[in-house]
Amino acid sequence: MRFRFLRPIVVVAVVSVLGWSGGSPWIREAEAQDKRAAADSDGKVLPFPPTPSASVAGPTIQESTMRWRKDPARLKPDAPNVLIVLIDDVGFGVADTFGGEVHTPTLTKLANEGLRYTAFHTTSICSPTRAAILTGRNHHRVGNGTIAERASDFDGYTGIIPKTSATVSEVLHHYGYKSAAFGKWHNTPADQTTAMGPFDRWPTGHGFDYFYGFLAGETSQYEPRLYENLNPIEPPHREKYHLTEDMAEKGLAWLKRHQALSPDKPFFLYWAPGAAHGPHHVSTQWADKY
Repeated sequence: MRFRFLRPIVVVAVVSVLGWSGGSPWIREAEAQDKRAAADSDGKVLPFPPTPSASVAGPTIQESTMRWRKDPARLKPDAPNVLIVLIDDVGFGVADTFGGEVHTPTLTKLANEGLRYTAFHTTSICSPTRAAILTGRNHHRVGNGTIAERASDFDGYTGIIPKTSATVSEVLHHYGYKSAAFGKWHNTPADQTTAMGPFDRWPTGHGFDYFYGFLAGETSQYEPRLYENLNPIEPPHREKYHLTEDMAEKGLAWLKRHQALSPDKPFFLYWAPGAAHGPHHVSTQWADKY
């Protein structure tokens, strides 16, 4: 089988002619600059500068001393875990936690044990609200004045969160947090959601270590078009499958892995179900109840 390419292919072979890089003067200067940057850092610029080596290289291995470098502690010992639950088309007046008609005992329990944050102002539409809460900025300032599918080339409406506006997950990543996003994303331009990417606007390109969900604004709750990180996957084919329950199971499984493999690190979990947003796929059991 022969392949015809529309563009020429350039193959570049790079051969090192310097031998041991430790003898290179510009390598030594770069290392010195790293050490100066680390010493001058006040922790206000991300990513943090590299930690200088604690080892001393001599002419021979016998005359060298190797010590593992230790990054400075970025987090307080009591750094909190963070959970964001973002539900479309649901306001404070829906849950009985805040006087509504939908029975939400777990939310009520959490509210009674902690603080009730009731001053978050939504943008009344999907992508902008997500961009605002993930960056802490006005949605127009981060290119999301409308939903991703209606993006245009006007400033504030490109559908692209600029790299100059870090997401919460990106910031927490540099401080040592482990993070995961589940469910609806809706912050990637529609023409960048194919198998050819680019992938830097997908959840894993915005600081999340793990993603399980769908990229667009909506999908079937019974046969969703899902991705795990960058890979398209088939949902479980069982009679009573529902995406919201699947997300809960996957979220708990991720938390168990986190607890088993990195219990010393706090986590940031972003859980955004497609429930309450169209298509309104809900079992008769729940529909009849309300």
